[in-house]
Amino acid sequence: MSGTYLGMPSFPRAAKEAVHDTTLRANLRHATHTIRDKRAAAVAELSDWDRLREAGKQIKDHTLRHLDRYLVQLEEAVVRAGGTVHWAADADEANRIVTDLVKATGEREVVKVKSMATQEIGLNEALEAAGIAAYETDLAELIVQLGDDRPSHILVPAIHKNRAEIRDIFATKMADWGRAAPEGLPDTPAALAEAARLHLREKFLRAKVAVSGANFMVAETGTLVVFESEGNGRMCLTLPETLISVVGIEKTVPTWRDLEVFLQTLPRSSTAERMNPYTTMWTGTTDGDGPRDFHLVLLDNGRTDTLADEVGRQALRCIRCSACLNVCPVYERAGGHAYGSVYPGPIGAILTPQLRGTASEIDASLPYASSLCGACYEVCPVAIDIPEVLVHLRERVAGQGGRGHRVEKAAIKAATWLLDHPGAMAAGMRAASRTRRAHPRRPPGAAAWTDSRDLPELPPEPFRDWWRKNRT
Repeated sequence: MSGTYLGMPSFPRAAKEAVHDTTLRANLRHATHTIRDKRAAAVAELSDWDRLREAGKQIKDHTLRHLDRYLVQLEEAVVRAGGTVHWAADADEANRIVTDLVKATGEREVVKVKSMATQEIGLNEALEAAGIAAYETDLAELIVQLGDDRPSHILVPAIHKNRAEIRDIFATKMADWGRAAPEGLPDTPAALAEAARLHLREKFLRAKVAVSGANFMVAETGTLVVFESEGNGRMCLTLPETLISVVGIEKTVPTWRDLEVFLQTLPRSSTAERMNPYTTMWTGTTDGDGPRDFHLVLLDNGRTDTLADEVGRQALRCIRCSACLNVCPVYERAGGHAYGSVYPGPIGAILTPQLRGTASEIDASLPYASSLCGACYEVCPVAIDIPEVLVHLRERVAGQGGRGHRVEKAAIKAATWLLDHPGAMAAGMRAASRTRRAHPRRPPGAAAWTDSRDLPELPPEPFRDWWRKNRT
């Protein structure tokens, strides 16, 4: 995969380029509208959707409040079931743990279940640097990997590609990674899926090590859960001899019963299905069934810092359904790459700046990548108030200073003084009216406004003077 997200331009600059790509916009419009319409129909079938949504929110909030206790319980349960638990404070530590575990097996390749956490830490790049090949097995992730591209959607990483583009990628790149695509490959969904199936089958049967993430971890039993739609994940989770799962600490839920809520809300919010096609659960290791060795890498990487923020911590409720992306007018036009993060769209605009901080240009720009329309909050199955967090993060970015913020702060301070002194304000208004013909059409520092708008003309006299003369 090409590089990482570090060093990418800020959202406004990246989005400005993306909106001129007519093919990208057409692909996004078709896909997001199709998914959102199906989701709306699937959700409408449940009369208790609002109660399920509130239940999911309450479960997540309770878990986050007591995360220290549930993580210890989870570790004890995993170890009791025959697994090994590793704690990773950041991406470097997580990559080092996984790389060392793979090296210890003597293998030089791994198959991967679709995982946002491993993309977040750049695991594929770390393994490649250590001479270990990582093969993505999710169909969309395979398309992205073969195309030397980056994911642009949480649920559908290759949403920015159409069928013809995918066919071309398979025809030209598959042979470099293993079994070549069939000659004369058409761009029908069935033919593309069959080409991917044949390409991946040899990797499934050969691989001795698999790497996964998890949608949920059940603290009381040490069980990990993966939701997927293709069955490729189940092949990775059952065939290899060693399984390494890298999971963010916020994916914990207390009990089996808590899964009941998310088994209903996640499929409907993500793929608009009543039931997930493949739900794989595993608890430690079992002789003669599945991997012989299981390692769980619990990832922090900024999550503890996010948890400390009373407003921002609600982003950790996210169950990665991507419903917010599919209704977002900004995402629909700019696409996922403009966000410069593995987490695009509205949830990425609040999660990424908290996990990575707001020191870089792109992370500081993400809280502004929104119209604050609130559509994301309306569809979120765990009721994350994304607009509230966006405004909260904008305050944080503004508090960091910078030339534009210093000018704005000085202007607000001057306006505050003026509003507190009516006499001075009245004198200023009269002076402005009398000198209005000498005012520039494009005041210095206001280009961002005047490039696309006309400044309103000042009236010949202030309203106060007009009112004094004309009131009866």
